[in-house]
Amino acid sequence: MAPHPPPSGRARTGGHTQTLSRAQARRVALAAQGFLDRPHATPTLRTLSRTVERTGVLQVDSVNVLQRAHFLPLYSRMGPYDLDLMRRASETRPRRLVEYWAHVQAYMPVELWPVMQFRMEQYRRQRGKWSAVPEDPRLEDAVRQVVKEHGPLTAREAAAHLGDTGPRRTEHWGWNWSDTRRLLDHFFTAGEVAIAGRSRQFEVRYDLPERVLPAHVLALPVPDAEEAHRELVRRAARSHGVATIRDLADYYRMSVAEATTAVRALVESGEVEEVGIEGVRRPAYLHREARLPRRIGARTLLSPFDPVVWARARTEELFGFRYRIEIYTPADQRVHGYYVLPFLLGERLVARVDLKADRTAGVLLVRSAHAEAGLPAPTRAEVPAELAAELTRMAGWLGLGDIVVLPHGDLAPDLCGAVTGGPGR
Repeated sequence: MAPHPPPSGRARTGGHTQTLSRAQARRVALAAQGFLDRPHATPTLRTLSRTVERTGVLQVDSVNVLQRAHFLPLYSRMGPYDLDLMRRASETRPRRLVEYWAHVQAYMPVELWPVMQFRMEQYRRQRGKWSAVPEDPRLEDAVRQVVKEHGPLTAREAAAHLGDTGPRRTEHWGWNWSDTRRLLDHFFTAGEVAIAGRSRQFEVRYDLPERVLPAHVLALPVPDAEEAHRELVRRAARSHGVATIRDLADYYRMSVAEATTAVRALVESGEVEEVGIEGVRRPAYLHREARLPRRIGARTLLSPFDPVVWARARTEELFGFRYRIEIYTPADQRVHGYYVLPFLLGERLVARVDLKADRTAGVLLVRSAHAEAGLPAPTRAEVPAELAAELTRMAGWLGLGDIVVLPHGDLAPDLCGAVTGGPGR
């Protein structure tokens, strides 16, 4: 990509650090995330690759009340697309994407596999992501052999081969896994096995890395930890456009100390430059290829796991949008709903809707709709029609023929009226 000029001259003029307004920082961030890219009439694998080049990773989450999390950022940037593109990118040769613990569980470009070796070594030493997996050499050898002989296979299938009859009961709600499943997750984080794909039930299918990753990727040199940190922060800076060290560290789940060292090196090489952002106390760093458009013409819904909003403090600082996922909040204590998507219009997050795809009834259900407080009157007036148009587009992508708006939230009455003329009521 050819470098673009910095947003308003050089970062330092007369010895002073350049300061971006919040609006400028928003536009830089959205352009970096791909919302300035010219849409393709029919998205292809090339479109998908371009989009992942912007986002860096696609976070994975099991909730399927609307659509799996990793599909939604692609939709937000590419528009309606054939879901088979993701299968082809992540499961067929030449494989472009592979799952790893990159942000959290996420699809990442295959060329990041050697860059993540420092993290794999860390997990290998500590025997797991959060808690140590007990050593059991006999079972470990048996699991390795099962994967070698029968992969790709799920943990359930591997456990059946080994006669592992059930989950290990623990007090932790999320870890009632069999010993086989715990070992496979440990092998995965340590890079000893890789994810070849997922079953129809969304279960991970494990296999040997040499049967998952392209040979040329496995042959790439492995950077040392410091070089890897620098590459990950470089990618995070490119995906953010402009960001604080805390935000850069979070993108690939590094420590602030690791990110700080990497940022210093990138400042020295001229790849990023220190800037200020209006209202943000900490210094920020602008990527040298960052673009500052005069406007962003976006109109789309964002996943709760979209990179634009996953750093909640940054979302509040740049967009004035306080956002929390309420999936695990008791229903009677939720403020906005179970699976709430922010609505991006232009460069602002102007509303949020709690959505559910009722596939049996063929309905996109809007369980609540709220406009953001403090919107300028002209913007507030256009939100219902613009959101109705976006819901119509999403419903078509999901194969749903109707939109139903329930009477919850201040935006619901106007939104209900706006969808009446479309394929909903």
